[in-house]
Amino acid sequence: MKTAVKEKQEPIYSGFLVFQAHPQSQSSYKMQGPMEMVGRNPTVGQGVYDADANAAYQNAVMWTLTGKQAYADKAIEIVNAWSSTLKSITGRDAVLMAGLGPFKMVNAAEILRYTHSGWSVADIENTEQHFREVIYPVIKDFAPFANGNWDAAAMKTMMAIGVFCDDRAIFERALHYYINGAGNGSLLNYIINEAGQCQESGRDQSHTQLGIAHLGDCAEMAWHQGLNLYAYAGNRLLKGFEYTAEYNLGQDVPYVPELDKTGKYLHQQLSVEGRGRLRAIYEQIYNHYVKRVGLTAPYTQQAAEKIRPEQQGLPGADHVGFGTLLYSRTTATDSGFDINAIPVAPAGLLAQTSSTEGNTISWVATTGADYYTIKRSDRKDGPYTILANNIINATYFDYKAGNNRTYYYTVSASNKSGESANAYPVNITTGFPANWQQANIGNDDGQNGVGYFDGHAFTLITGGIGLNGIRDQFRFAYTNLSGDGTITARYIPQISSQFTSFGLVIREGLTDNVPEVACIIKPESSGQIEAPHWYTKLLSRVAPDNQVKTIVTGPELSEPVVTFGRLTGYYWLRLQRRGNEFSGYSSVDGKNWTKIGSVTCSLKKSILVGLAASSGLATISTTVSFDLVDLKR
Repeated sequence: MKTAVKEKQEPIYSGFLVFQAHPQSQSSYKMQGPMEMVGRNPTVGQGVYDADANAAYQNAVMWTLTGKQAYADKAIEIVNAWSSTLKSITGRDAVLMAGLGPFKMVNAAEILRYTHSGWSVADIENTEQHFREVIYPVIKDFAPFANGNWDAAAMKTMMAIGVFCDDRAIFERALHYYINGAGNGSLLNYIINEAGQCQESGRDQSHTQLGIAHLGDCAEMAWHQGLNLYAYAGNRLLKGFEYTAEYNLGQDVPYVPELDKTGKYLHQQLSVEGRGRLRAIYEQIYNHYVKRVGLTAPYTQQAAEKIRPEQQGLPGADHVGFGTLLYSRTTATDSGFDINAIPVAPAGLLAQTSSTEGNTISWVATTGADYYTIKRSDRKDGPYTILANNIINATYFDYKAGNNRTYYYTVSASNKSGESANAYPVNITTGFPANWQQANIGNDDGQNGVGYFDGHAFTLITGGIGLNGIRDQFRFAYTNLSGDGTITARYIPQISSQFTSFGLVIREGLTDNVPEVACIIKPESSGQIEAPHWYTKLLSRVAPDNQVKTIVTGPELSEPVVTFGRLTGYYWLRLQRRGNEFSGYSSVDGKNWTKIGSVTCSLKKSILVGLAASSGLATISTTVSFDLVDLKR
């Protein structure tokens, strides 16, 4: 950029003139904050924070392009002020508040840190602490209860924090959600099909463009970390941009109504709201796919050309914008990485188990890699043994994995220059833990579930209406129990479907109508689809083909377990059998327990006990995770 601006190369120079003239690009900018608390819905200083974040980022860029210290000083002033003062982010839309403006603040900090700006070590460390302790906690569990642009905003800011803080775990958490998250914002849940239709395409075009822009920012950051997230799932990101650009350029595109992952949003038609109002998001994507890697993107290119030079990414700090300056490449097919360098370690490893047949490992491809080496261990810290060399594709099936054993996997990338470091490990238990099994209870409608155990936590992905009436539908992870016993488990936030019910079940078998007792969390309508009431319930079916009855409903769950009608906090459940008496308990900390109630039920001595989950919907699955599972006989 600096060279292009100096030489007045187009279109970068025109983009620079727009950027340079912007009020928030001035070293004379008057900071509007800082504040101790900001929030969204209700609004508390949202505009103040976003304006300052824009100014911090734009002054940091101006500093690098001009070398004028006044710009660096202004950016440092803003970042330091907010890092030292802001203590909390509040409101119903806190995740969105923390996912938008802070992205620019983190990027400003990243630039200042590595450009000899005069930013002190003490201030850098304070800013790291601020991002970890104030921003990250708000976005760490994403927003699977909302439209996908929320998830995507959380992902990109989390990824940026991981880079700035050199925290691989935070970076990997964001990357994993991008490729495999349960909510609307993960790549395949947001760009829902090969045509490129997006989860919010039927909502309006402004939010759709916002969502794909966030996903694009994640891909760009990953590229600079040596990871080809742009190409993931057959260039699915490009397909989303092409679909959206084509429609907003006035062309017809196919549309299929589809219920979203929360179960709340179903748009019957492609929305015309905002159609034709192109946001400043297309230069980045056009320049990557066409200029960097030599693909075609005709509609994205037309959109970029139509609004060139790109302005700021309005409104507020919704996205960066200024793509003509930031992303235009003056040479064709310029990858931007050194083909002679050793590749970086792969990332985003996913492990999935296929019954007792073995485990599938996949990852995000590394730029410049020729092949990969797969390694496995019984321990996270190794030692790792090589399973396979010269793997070309970013996936591998381990057919040698022993059943019921937990393995840790890592991958390295190689080319003619050498081998990378090992990837951040991922773990999975082949099949399921010893003495545990899983089954669908009554799920015959195409929403057959799946369950995983990673050595620490159970995850159930399933549809089904739950424990209702005469016939149950849920996913069941279970083991055998003879006589008395107590099972305890902790729910790990968060769930995707907002109609999900889940918990602990003791039952006589695997058919859908057997006698059973359950201690579950279940939502009930509040009249507002965005904010259901959540309750802990003790249920029972006393005989085959009888109705499931609610024996006791506990008090409505509140903070810290539920915020704004969303099940966002950890929660413990316990179900105990003593003869024919069954008792349910709950806890917010795993130490102090509240008895929900008891029921007398004449179940057989030898029974099944375990974890249950259902989406509450016939056609949509949910994802529920439990850890600290303990069965005392």
